[in-house]
Amino acid sequence: MKTVFTIARYLLALVFLVFGLNHYFNFIHTGPPPAGIAGQFFGAFTASGYLYVVAFFEVVTALLLLINRYVPLALVVLGPIIVNICITQILMGPRMLVVGAVVAILWCLATWPVRSAFLPLLQQRVAE
Repeated sequence: MKTVFTIARYLLALVFLVFGLNHYFNFIHTGPPPAGIAGQFFGAFTASGYLYVVAFFEVVTALLLLINRYVPLALVVLGPIIVNICITQILMGPRMLVVGAVVAILWCLATWPVRSAFLPLLQQRVAE
């Protein structure tokens, strides 16, 4: 099973590294923006520069996952990005939901070996 978790971590890192760098260098041409509200949404992300901030975090966390350093931190940072990917695809482009589901599954598999790092987050109260 350790091999499965390691492969999942590397695949997750490669996905975010490639697509994060693509926001800066545009080596994978994506074509025209989608029509309707999805196009407006992505247009606002691009025009405001917010997409570049998200891409920065995608690239940095992908590199951390690849070099196997600060893996729990990288996974915590990627969590909200993956949630936003899934929510955006559910609400605006359900035909691409498979991509979000695959990334979410890879994140779960990569998180499993370091789950003990997340247990302190589940405390009801903090000891004072």
